[in-house]
Amino acid sequence: MSEISVRSGSFWGIGVRKAYLRLWRSGFRWLYLLDAIGILGVVTLVTLVRFGTNWPAPVDTLVGMVVATVVLQVVFYFGGLYEKQVRLGHRMWFSRVAGLTLVGLVLGLLVVLPSGRYAVPRANLAAVGIGVSLVATGTRLLSRRLRSRRYGPPRVLLVGSQSGTDLAAAHLAESDRAAVVAGHVQIDADLWEAAEFHQVTDVVFVDDVSVADLLPEPVASLDAADRGVYLRVTATTALLGLRDVREIGGMPYVTVRTRALRPHQVRLKRLVELVLVLAVAPVVVVLVVVVAAYLRIAAGRGVIYSQVRTGRGGEPFTLVKFRTMHNDAEAVGGARLADRSDDRVVRGCSWLRRTRLDELPQFANVVRGQMSLVGPRPERPELIAQFEAAIPGYGRRHEIPPGLTGLAQVRAGYHTDPAYKLGHDLQYLMAWSPILDLQILFRTVAVVLRGF
Repeated sequence: MSEISVRSGSFWGIGVRKAYLRLWRSGFRWLYLLDAIGILGVVTLVTLVRFGTNWPAPVDTLVGMVVATVVLQVVFYFGGLYEKQVRLGHRMWFSRVAGLTLVGLVLGLLVVLPSGRYAVPRANLAAVGIGVSLVATGTRLLSRRLRSRRYGPPRVLLVGSQSGTDLAAAHLAESDRAAVVAGHVQIDADLWEAAEFHQVTDVVFVDDVSVADLLPEPVASLDAADRGVYLRVTATTALLGLRDVREIGGMPYVTVRTRALRPHQVRLKRLVELVLVLAVAPVVVVLVVVVAAYLRIAAGRGVIYSQVRTGRGGEPFTLVKFRTMHNDAEAVGGARLADRSDDRVVRGCSWLRRTRLDELPQFANVVRGQMSLVGPRPERPELIAQFEAAIPGYGRRHEIPPGLTGLAQVRAGYHTDPAYKLGHDLQYLMAWSPILDLQILFRTVAVVLRGF
């Protein structure tokens, strides 16, 4: 082989590796490919058992198989099955995978229903559902095993009393031999320093511990370093309400997270909101034109008002809304919250504030991704600084983009104290679902209609 061909081969290898790394950083995982092969394999096998090699409309059937695979994997994606998983402990995958598979099959039927052609005979959907659930569960177990082989076993830091950590270490040695206990420390130790010193991948609290002692620190720092944090389930912690328990060394543990919404939930929320924005766009455009024309008559020039607000992660953004106050509203006294009888409001424009129609231009902020349809309302940075100094945990409301409306807006009044609104905002984050967003949007419409 000539030197030129060797060099070209090495350049080709470098190019392939760079392309692969670029795909990996953008979110590609081999699990996507494994699932695609597995789902196609199940659908093909069921079709072969039903029809043999004499498939009805073979081209349409193949296209339908690909569509079914794509729909199922999109549901898996937004269902969180492709998120990076913590390495320690065993999770019961099958029930979650089976539930998402059922959702995917129903959506797949809705997609192909108008055509009258089905990728899989309807009588065989149950067999496909069971097969896909088993395959997808198996690929996740395989992925976990391959990850351990590549990166080595999990290294665990046990936190708690001497007797508690000794008991946990004994359980791990007996039922989770792949894990390595790298160290034992007391609860009052510097956990970040201990985790760095022992180079651990996971931190396990073996005794009862107050969640207030863990959040935001040290959990925030450990989470940022991709270290798993686990709290043992006891009679006390069970009162918190547990939905996702995993088994570590024969003991039940729950993962402690610094954020209420997982990444797949944030992505699903964004997708649902974009669909809703597209659906209501014609009505919003008409309302914007009508309100703008009214304000031009009632308030004069400059019907659009822009202002810096605090967005997701505490980052500032420029919010737009209809101007309902005089141009010099903050010339005296600076920034302050509006009250019921605010003399800064232009005469004839208070109803726009009551009905929230002054917020209509913020649909543009939603399209840009700076805001959500539903979420904690955005506040001004100077007011945020005051609230964070006076109200513990106020910064947690910035976990997601602020909303055009929110739970606090439909449950509390326009002028409710910020501390009380925070309670509604945090409840929304912990209880989020697409159904909850729809409920809040419907209630917002009712608030608008009552304001007229």
